[in-house]
Amino acid sequence: MEGEYETILSGLEELWSMLWLNLRLLWLPNQLGQLATILSCVALAWLLDRQIGPKFEDWIRSLEGRPKWQLRWLIVLRNRMALAYFATLCWLASGAFSLIYTFPSRRYLLTLAATIATAWLFIRIAAQVVRNRSLRRLTVWGLTIYATIYYLGLVDEAAILLDDISIEFGDFKLSVLAILKAAIVTALLVIAARTASHTAARRIGANEDISPSMRVLTVKFLQITLYSAAFFIGLKAVGFDLTGLAVLSGAIGLGLGFGLQKVVSNLVSGVIILLDKSIKPGDVISLGDTFGWIEELGARYVSVVTRDGKEYLIPNEDLITGQVVNWSHTNQFVRIDLFFGTAYGDDPHLVRKIAIEAAHSVKRVLSSRPAVCHITGFGDSSVDYILRFWISDPVEGLTNVRGNVYLALWDAFKKHGISIPFPQREVTVLKGSELRTETIRPRPDTGS
Repeated sequence: MEGEYETILSGLEELWSMLWLNLRLLWLPNQLGQLATILSCVALAWLLDRQIGPKFEDWIRSLEGRPKWQLRWLIVLRNRMALAYFATLCWLASGAFSLIYTFPSRRYLLTLAATIATAWLFIRIAAQVVRNRSLRRLTVWGLTIYATIYYLGLVDEAAILLDDISIEFGDFKLSVLAILKAAIVTALLVIAARTASHTAARRIGANEDISPSMRVLTVKFLQITLYSAAFFIGLKAVGFDLTGLAVLSGAIGLGLGFGLQKVVSNLVSGVIILLDKSIKPGDVISLGDTFGWIEELGARYVSVVTRDGKEYLIPNEDLITGQVVNWSHTNQFVRIDLFFGTAYGDDPHLVRKIAIEAAHSVKRVLSSRPAVCHITGFGDSSVDYILRFWISDPVEGLTNVRGNVYLALWDAFKKHGISIPFPQREVTVLKGSELRTETIRPRPDTGS
């Protein structure tokens, strides 16, 4: 341990000596002039940003209606105008110094400041391709630090220092430098994998020759493959031994298998659903009291949107083990049954005919599959019927089409004088019986 501390201290001393040498050079008369010029460029860039910035913002607001990506990049440029002014002023000052001093060392600080500022500007603009805000901020800071160290000529000293800060496990050495390299390489590979998966997902989603369930399955498989490859290639690229990692991951997987049985079950159930094509995006299903259409098939759950706008996240396992009604599994045809009754005095032949005509008068009821009406029994107060008809758009709802057919039946029965009875009770007084009525008056209120 003492040897490691001594190595780290020696690296810090070497790095500090390089910095101190550069700081001592700043006190030379020519370097002080360049330093004063750099500070003047900072102040002038700030003033230019205060004067021009608001006018530039007003111009951006006047461009409403333009594509969002154009406005987005204009806003990005606005937020970095001060840095752009500073880099431009430093380059101009460096050019002016070159007319006075022929030796490049005489304008070293100005050129260095202009180069670093330009690198910072390009890093902040290029980092906008990273959509995740936290990852973009981490990328900006990481590249900014590296660019600064690179142009100061301290890359080798910083690498030696980071490599000296390490932990050893037998023959395996894990240093801060190795961790940084692994993080950078893995992050770049993950970004590349994400871009490739999104591009492939758009193209697969637009391919009508592939079924919806196979599109989802292909995209999920591609994402898992690309992200796994990015992770393991990133570790291998910096020298990690994947053999030990495989043994460790097997032990961890065995332990997690007992604690994450439900999660694994849902993942496997999701793969089964995609393979057997029993449920696909756009299908109309009923599961218990939930009726709606499939919005999205996830790795762990299925998103079902109901008619009232509620979105239910149903675990994949429930769709495998439970009884699910898929109204549009093989086709979109759905038969709906309505029950009603009429009075015994109405002609049942006429009632059946009127009921069928009323059903076909509703727009969503199919005429290609004729409706039928049958007597189901003789009730206590009415003759009972069942009316069956077909629709081909269950995604538009079932309750509303039932209501429309009931309303058509009401209008048709009223037009033809057919009555819909309600339960009635008859009281028969037997011969020889006596029927008396008695009025019971309430007692007066005594106030007690």
